[in-house]
Amino acid sequence: MELDPRQTLIVAILVLYLGRYINNRVALLREYNIPEPVTGGLLASLLFGLLYWLAEVEISFNMANRDMLLIVFFTTIGLSSRIDVLREGGRSLVVLLFLAVGYLFLQNLAGIGIATLVDAPPAIGVLTGSVSLSGGHGTAIAWAPTFASEYGIPFAMEIGLACATFGLIFGGLVGGPIARYLVWRHKLNPESAGELTVGFRYKEHEIIDVDGILKVLLVIAVAIGLGIHLNDLFEHLGLKLPDFVTCLFAGIIITNLVPKNLPRITGTKWPTRTPAMALIADISLGTFLAMSLMSMQLWTLIDLAGPIFTILGAQF
Repeated sequence: MELDPRQTLIVAILVLYLGRYINNRVALLREYNIPEPVTGGLLASLLFGLLYWLAEVEISFNMANRDMLLIVFFTTIGLSSRIDVLREGGRSLVVLLFLAVGYLFLQNLAGIGIATLVDAPPAIGVLTGSVSLSGGHGTAIAWAPTFASEYGIPFAMEIGLACATFGLIFGGLVGGPIARYLVWRHKLNPESAGELTVGFRYKEHEIIDVDGILKVLLVIAVAIGLGIHLNDLFEHLGLKLPDFVTCLFAGIIITNLVPKNLPRITGTKWPTRTPAMALIADISLGTFLAMSLMSMQLWTLIDLAGPIFTILGAQF
């Protein structure tokens, strides 16, 4: 049974509602910040898996909308990234950057090492390493075709999505208690609430209107156009990058080229870090994750379950 893009979108929204319903009633999921689309999407993929095993009915989804949602989300992140704000991170941000880059190497070394020990292709170690665990669902989806075609890994998409999902869950199980302990031990309090990049807080003075949404859609469309041209340029130079990465770069470039006094000149506010931008980012990310997780064909992972969970155990 194949669902078209419209039907796939309907199911994805229902999956989001399912995840919200479950998270609102299970305190443990909220405590460890398990996202609603992960909760609903993983449960939906299990249900579709049971339908396949019990009734031999395979449901496939048309993912034409998913890739665009991914591009829109990362473009909003780029449009919300101003260099002057990043400078405020100072030394802590530099330390965090070096730690994150260092862990990319550790994840890949651990993945390749375990894959070699269990007689799995070494490329699986990279796919179950930094590609999915640090890159997340977007990077796993972007690089899965390359792993399938050039390295001969069957069901690379399902492997990457499964590892990214478990990475989110394990990250919450590890990071949540550690972060809570450090906050409690050092009696930490935020200096200010700060602005959200994804999602928004409900405040009376934060009104999302048609004008605000139109501004955001305009700059997103312009940034995506620039990002696509950047990707063509990089590909011509021999550098292969996913579309969402160059669209992210394009968003950063455009936002940081716009002068701060733009409102004074044009009479309109640049929509960086506005509630409308955060709302579109939230909808794009949530729907993308729901589509990605509900479409996982878990039955394709049975033969590789041993090596995958061995690698994930080592990463954990």
